[in-house]
Amino acid sequence: MKVDNEQEAAYMETEAFWQKIQEQRVKNGDILGWDLWSLQPGGEDQGYQYLTVTLYNDPLKMMSNAGNFQAALKAAYPEMSDDDLNKKFENTARSRDLAKRVYLEQIATTKGNFEMPLGTVAGINLMKVSNGDYEKYEKFETEIFQPMHQKEVDAGIRGNWGLLRYILPVGSDVYATHITVDMYKDYNQLFNGGATDGPAMSKDQIRKIQEGLDSRDLKFKYMATLIRTTKTIQHAFKTITHHCCDHKCHQPYCLGTLLAFSRSLSNIRR
Repeated sequence: MKVDNEQEAAYMETEAFWQKIQEQRVKNGDILGWDLWSLQPGGEDQGYQYLTVTLYNDPLKMMSNAGNFQAALKAAYPEMSDDDLNKKFENTARSRDLAKRVYLEQIATTKGNFEMPLGTVAGINLMKVSNGDYEKYEKFETEIFQPMHQKEVDAGIRGNWGLLRYILPVGSDVYATHITVDMYKDYNQLFNGGATDGPAMSKDQIRKIQEGLDSRDLKFKYMATLIRTTKTIQHAFKTITHHCCDHKCHQPYCLGTLLAFSRSLSNIRR
């Protein structure tokens, strides 16, 4: 969403209104969860200011926005009149400009028990990979970088790491094809967590890292802070049976989870 400085207060009211609806959608099984992140640098001429993430375990639900929205709306606001609800929807349209929406699948993630509390900090790295290099790039991330990130998770100096692949949009003109997400419980962990020591890398390892880096173009990096979430037992410890695992995944975004990102100079996903 594009949100001008003078719209900030109205936009926060908009998201507070929608969060109750998203919570009902989680309870109804329409979605797994919903999160609102603030983005930095976040200037009006520096990309987007907010990002919302809606989680699904079924591509049909994600692409068709399936579920009974009216049931969720009435459960969230049983006493609100139709006129008042219409005013809320009108205020939603006035408070922000929905700029972009992308659909992704998480294809790799570290293991751990990070629960993504409010205040979680995430580095969101937008990567572009040519069609012929998808396998090479994804192998590089999972075989070289993921084990390094896992050591940091195990050492308590990182919360989580994940790799996501775009479902839509796709094509030669897309801005990015993959996203990596580096999560920390706060900026203190990010800047003061330290680093894990390991053996010196061989020439072959250094060569593989360079080849991996050459296989993608880092287009842009945002720093995001979690400011709202539908975090429930169903969200944090959801058993994903169709696309993921057959056990309860203690992950912020479980492997195989489908995500709908909405960005804008004040992002939001409806």
